Amino acid sequence: GTGSSRAGLTCAAVRESSAGSNGNEFSLEAGALALADRGVCCIDEFGCMSKEDRTSIHEAMEQQTISVAKAGIICKLNARATVVAVMNPAGGIYDENMNLER
Repeated sequence: GTGSSRAGLTCAAVRESSAGSNGNEFSLEAGALALADRGVCCIDEFGCMSKEDRTSIHEAMEQQTISVAKAGIICKLNARATVVAVMNPAGGIYDENMNLER
């Protein structure tokens, strides 16, 4: 796949489809970082994510919040989580003789 998405990590605006809703109402669905508040969020295949999606988690890691302005909803969600992100080595093969500077 392409890895995690910005909406999956932060939050997504979801259109309400309940019987009393006219289809113009939205709610927020928390992503992995908001759900991991005061815990650990593990992100696999970090290298497969787009650059825009990777930068979307910077606020969560630096400010420990996620600012939301979607579908007319403006708020801040707590994201006080430890982030563990992993990706495959360059070339797809781990070389134990290569130092960390490369």
